[in-house]
Amino acid sequence: MAETDVTQVNAALSNPRADIEALEALERTLFSLGYAIDEIGSLGSVIDPPKATEERGEALAELERARTLALCAPEVAGVLGRLEQCPELLSETQRAQVRVLSRDRDALVGVPADELAAFKRLTVEAEDVWARAKSASDWSSFAPYLDRLVDARRRMAECKDPDRDPYDVWLDDFEHGSDRAFYDTFFSQVKDCVVPLLADCVASRNQPSRACVEGTFDEERQWALARDLVRLEGLDEQALWVGRTEHPFTGGPSTGFVLIASHVYPDNLLSNVFSMLHEGGHALYEQGVDAAYRFTSLKGGTSMGMHEAQSRFFENLIGRSEAFAAPLLETLAKHFPGRLSRVTPRQLYLAENCAEPGLIRTEADELTYPLHIIVRYEIEQLLFSGEATAADVPRLWAEKYDSYLGVRVPDNARGALQDVHWAGGDFGYFPTYALGSAFGAQLKAAMVAQGVDFEGACASGDLAPIRAWLRDRIWRWGRSKDSFELLREACGEVFSARYYTDYLTEKFSAIYRL
Repeated sequence: MAETDVTQVNAALSNPRADIEALEALERTLFSLGYAIDEIGSLGSVIDPPKATEERGEALAELERARTLALCAPEVAGVLGRLEQCPELLSETQRAQVRVLSRDRDALVGVPADELAAFKRLTVEAEDVWARAKSASDWSSFAPYLDRLVDARRRMAECKDPDRDPYDVWLDDFEHGSDRAFYDTFFSQVKDCVVPLLADCVASRNQPSRACVEGTFDEERQWALARDLVRLEGLDEQALWVGRTEHPFTGGPSTGFVLIASHVYPDNLLSNVFSMLHEGGHALYEQGVDAAYRFTSLKGGTSMGMHEAQSRFFENLIGRSEAFAAPLLETLAKHFPGRLSRVTPRQLYLAENCAEPGLIRTEADELTYPLHIIVRYEIEQLLFSGEATAADVPRLWAEKYDSYLGVRVPDNARGALQDVHWAGGDFGYFPTYALGSAFGAQLKAAMVAQGVDFEGACASGDLAPIRAWLRDRIWRWGRSKDSFELLREACGEVFSARYYTDYLTEKFSAIYRL
């Protein structure tokens, strides 16, 4: 061991309490700044008047700068380095804090604080422009922002890790341990299953009907229904806020404050149903993290892949299951008795599982959904490689939707402007939706193998056994363990896409009698 290392270890051994106190003080500072950032960032776009955009951007930029400077201060490296040298002096939680904070710091220390602050201002402005562009189906007004966002993310990736492909940097940021090679393999397996299966479903003579859920449904009744849906999922309403927005999302700064923002459409009842179940899965994860992690870097979900595993689990594996159709129908009929009182659970199950290629990702059925993700993944790669710019995106979008889903894109509002993610600079996020679906299928298989009566819980409407299994194996660990580690421990094996492809094949073959 080098002399400097010996000195550091001896210093830590002689006064470890000082470094532990410094760790705790840093965590409190980061938590407080993060709370403000998350609350302003989540609620701002929902409740702020239009003219507040610039001020909100400035506030978030300065808070982001402060958080970066606090984590990347030179003395923090010394504290974390000394504590890493003495793991035997730390609790299991403190060891996880040091590991996660060190990784967070390494990801930011090379990026200038001014660059991060400027990027935050840009995303706030871009999200405002995106909302207006989507309303007007005006790609040209948003396109310059997309190019600026891609350029900024390229520069930041170069600062974070100059030896890696920029897009790989952001893929790993959203799902630690992933890159294009991983996703290329995964999506190849998914396409090999979904493309021919979808063709068989479309060609089948046994087409399920959506007639029982078609028509007009009062919007205020749908908002009352939304509240009942989160109760059905089992959310703690004392730690939940529900609001309205153009693009549904879940946010919130702590386990004690999680928010869901969604929308309703008078001509699409199921959009509300599955948006709420999806966002409720995210919220359950946030509420389920061990309370001991509340003021630390370990609070919150470990990755977007595992987060989407929870949302897609409650939306699809539970929400679109045949066993859950009866309690779900009872909840729907409570708010729309004249429309749904004669509908059977089987009719509802078939209506919510029609495999129909369409334009909108968030309204897609389980089978076509990953194809929507593949379109975005492939376009993001082209943007980051420099093979395409924002001006090319509408054409690429139309070509890929025609190729993968066989649908014509009539306008940009239902095309490349439909998602808010790029306006927020979230390149690399989209693939986690499909990965999360695959995580969820593997978790369900393990849950059943370990004795949980999944079908019985869904049929009764009492999801407590399912929540308990997920809380024990996934939720409570927060960021203290990475996704692939959690999956391996919960399932007793490494990640495999086979559970997902087998699940899709079995379910849709039965529905379409293939």
